[in-house]
Amino acid sequence: MTQQDTDRTPDEPHSRNLLLSALNAIDRGLGWLERIVVAGSVLLMALLMSGHVVGNLLFDRGIPGTYEVTEMLIVVMTFVGVGYAARNARHISMSAIYDQLSGRARKGLLILICLGTAALMFYFAFKSTQYVMVLYERGRVSSSLHIPMWTINLALPIGFTLAGIQYLLTTIRNAISDDIYRSFTEKEEYSDVPLDEAGQTHAPDKPHGV
Repeated sequence: MTQQDTDRTPDEPHSRNLLLSALNAIDRGLGWLERIVVAGSVLLMALLMSGHVVGNLLFDRGIPGTYEVTEMLIVVMTFVGVGYAARNARHISMSAIYDQLSGRARKGLLILICLGTAALMFYFAFKSTQYVMVLYERGRVSSSLHIPMWTINLALPIGFTLAGIQYLLTTIRNAISDDIYRSFTEKEEYSDVPLDEAGQTHAPDKPHGV
């Protein structure tokens, strides 16, 4: 090893730590946004529905537009929740092949899946943005409260973009870390790695994440 290589070695962990710190800040910021939107939508829906029921019971008249607003909030929760599910590794996954792998093959397939899913999410974000623009140009509004429909459907490109960012963060995390991460913060546990009859991993070398 040359003196130049020796001088560069200490900088690598430092650069990696700086990158992880920056990515952690992005991840926390996105998580805060997702929790505020999802939790706020749930609380608002609960208040509206409760007020509507109480109004019907006491005054024989509920809150106008309750069902319309509730449907809009469901749209917001569904698509912003896509990013929240991805960040907590709670999304639906088809893992029949993935579960049979270990070591580098397992990690490589996970990175490939995350990259492909991120590309798909960003494509959906692009197409949904076009849809929102069509709604804006046509001036479509809701039937009862006359709320511009494009404002509600903004949840589609926002949600898909948040999900795409989460999959990119997971890809980067796995690329720079020795362990396997199912999301940016969720490390794969030992119980997630397949074992053979002897209780050992399938690969002869010690897999990442164990």
